[in-house]
Amino acid sequence: MTTVVPVPLAGLLPEREAATYAGWFACLAEPTRVKLLHAVATSPRGLTVGALTEILGTSQSTCSHHVRKLAEVGFLHLRKEGTATVVTINQACCSGLPHAADAVMGLLAPRPCCPDNLPSDVTIRALDDDDRDSVHRLYGDKVEVPVREALDGEGHRWVAELDGEVAGWTAAIPVSAGECFRGVAETSVYVGEKHRGRGVGKALLFKQVTEADAAGLWTLQTSVFTDDRAGIALHRSAGYRTVGIRERVARRDGVWHDAVFLERRSPVD
Repeated sequence: MTTVVPVPLAGLLPEREAATYAGWFACLAEPTRVKLLHAVATSPRGLTVGALTEILGTSQSTCSHHVRKLAEVGFLHLRKEGTATVVTINQACCSGLPHAADAVMGLLAPRPCCPDNLPSDVTIRALDDDDRDSVHRLYGDKVEVPVREALDGEGHRWVAELDGEVAGWTAAIPVSAGECFRGVAETSVYVGEKHRGRGVGKALLFKQVTEADAAGLWTLQTSVFTDDRAGIALHRSAGYRTVGIRERVARRDGVWHDAVFLERRSPVD
């Protein structure tokens, strides 16, 4: 598991939320229930108590007991079909559990909209056609198709200048042409190796999120390799939060990598 430094909460969790989350975690303290919940979650049409009994290798009374406990806290839905009880997952728990973990670890605490202590010697401006070669040089021979597509896009593309040259860039690209997703964008940010450690990433993220808010983008999302702790911390400083881990989602230099999926919801209504 990737180690995360939690952001301190402004105050304690409300008593009601703390009690609710404690109930959830306490219910899952029994390994058999974790296995049972997993079995149901991976069976879209649900399972009968009889089928769960066989899967778990336990008695029906024991299985029924665990099913009731999981249903009481809201993880499972139960319905009767003849004499059988069909158990299905409560889809809300798929987002509720990660949310609870983030809340307890302080990752949902109020944050500034963007990084502070911006460097005074970094200039951020809109990317233009003449910058393409400079951006390509940042990557060396590792320019990938998504980068080329982002360079050819329109709007929400910014470059950072430092010491008279392009030091990094960022882009926010629509995730879909559908009208209902018009405020959702996939973001990327990259800083050239020789310019790292000078606040270029901070300056780029500041421009990225403030311009996105001003333009009415309500969700920014991105994926960062789990071993890129600096990149994850940078995005969290800009208001991004962890949604989940995408396992073996990227193949680089012949090796599969996991990535942290992060999103930022605009504070602007």
